[in-house]
Amino acid sequence: MPVAAVSPGSPNFSDLTRERPFMRLWVARLFGTAASQMLLVVIGWHMYGLTGSAWDLGLVGLYQFVPALLLALLAGHVVDRHHRGRILAGCFAVQGAVALVLLISVQAAHDSRNLLLGLSLVLGAVRAFQMPAQQALTPLLVPPLMLPRAMAFSSAGMQGAIIGGPALGGLLFVAGMGVVYGASVLLFVIAAVLAARLRYVYTPLPREPVTMSTVLAGVDFIRKHKPVLGAVSLDLFAVLLGGAVALLPIYARDILHTGPWGLGLLRGAPAVGALAMSITLTRRPIERRVGRALLMAVALFGLCMVVFGVSRNFAVSLVALAVSGGADMVNVVIRQTLVQLETPDAMRGRVSAVNSIFIGASNQLGEFESGSTAALLGPVGSVVLGGVGTMLVALAWFRLFPALARRDRIDRS
Repeated sequence: MPVAAVSPGSPNFSDLTRERPFMRLWVARLFGTAASQMLLVVIGWHMYGLTGSAWDLGLVGLYQFVPALLLALLAGHVVDRHHRGRILAGCFAVQGAVALVLLISVQAAHDSRNLLLGLSLVLGAVRAFQMPAQQALTPLLVPPLMLPRAMAFSSAGMQGAIIGGPALGGLLFVAGMGVVYGASVLLFVIAAVLAARLRYVYTPLPREPVTMSTVLAGVDFIRKHKPVLGAVSLDLFAVLLGGAVALLPIYARDILHTGPWGLGLLRGAPAVGALAMSITLTRRPIERRVGRALLMAVALFGLCMVVFGVSRNFAVSLVALAVSGGADMVNVVIRQTLVQLETPDAMRGRVSAVNSIFIGASNQLGEFESGSTAALLGPVGSVVLGGVGTMLVALAWFRLFPALARRDRIDRS
C-alpha cells in the first residue's frame, strides 16, 4: 500500500515525540499490553496444566469475552463522564491485582479451575472499560494534525508488545509460573502509575443519569454519521469474512506440512507485517485519498487471504500473511483516526465502546465462520471464500458509502 510523502510544514515524527502526555500514554500502553499478553499466555498454560481440558481453555476466552461485551456500552458512558486517564490507571491496577492474586495462589498451592475462571471474568469486565478509555484519550493529547501519526505510532507500540509480551513470558516461564505472574504485576504497576500521571485539559461534563438513551447514544451517533458507520462496518465485515487464524493449525499440519514451529511463524507473520506498516505510517502517513486507501487496503487484505488459501508453499504463505497484516494496519490507522476526528469529545467513549463491540464480535464470529465453512467446504474453500467475500465487501462499500470512498484528507482540512 503506497504512502504519501509528508507535505511541507506538516508535523513530523520528532514533533510527535515531544508531546510528553502522549508519550507517557504510549509507554503506559506498551507496558500494559505486554503485561496483558503475558498474563493471557500464562493463564491458558496454567488452566491446561490444572485440568488438561481443551474445553476449559475455551471457557477462559469465553469468560473474558462475555463481560466485555455486556459492559461495553455502559463503560462508554462512564468514560465520557469521568477522567479517562484515571479510568485507564484503574484498569491497569485491577489487572495487576489479578496477577498478584494468581501469584499468591501459586505460591500457596491454592490455585484452582474456579479461581482462574472467576478472575477471567474480572479481566473481561476491566477490558470493557480499558479499550474505550485508551482510544478516547489519544485525541486529547495531540493536535488534530498529529493524530494520524499518533495512531500509527500507538499501533506500532501495541504490535511490538503483542509480539514481545508472549515471547518474554515464555522466557520467564523457564524460571517458573510465579515469575511470569510477578513480572506481570510489575509491568501493570508501572503502566498504572504512568496512566495516573496523565495531564490534559479535562472539563467535567454535567452528570446525567444512566438511561438507555445515554448508554445507546454511541450507537445512534454511528447510525447517523455515514463516514463513521462505513468505516466501522467495513472492519466488521472484513474481519468476519477474511480471518483465517482459526484454521492455521490445519494449514500448518495438513496443507503446508510444517508442524508446530511452522504454526508459530504463521501466527506471527501478520503481526510482523502490521508492525512494519505501522512504523512506516508513523514516518510517512497517508495524507491524500484516505477513503480510497482504506477501501483498497481491505481489498488487498482479502486478496492476501485468497493467495494464502491456495498456496502450498510455506514461504509464499508467510509473505501473504505478512502483507495481510500490513494492509490491515492501514485499515486500522485510517479507520481509528477518522472515527476519532469525526466524533465530538463528549461522545468518544461511547463511540469507541461500540467500535470495540464490533471488533470483539467480528473476531469471535469470524473464527466461528471460518470453522463452520471449513466443515462444509474444507479449509481451502473456507479461506478462499472469505477472501473473495472481503474483496466484494470493499467493492460494495465504494457504492454504499460514496462519501467515505471519496474522502480526501482525513481531517477534512
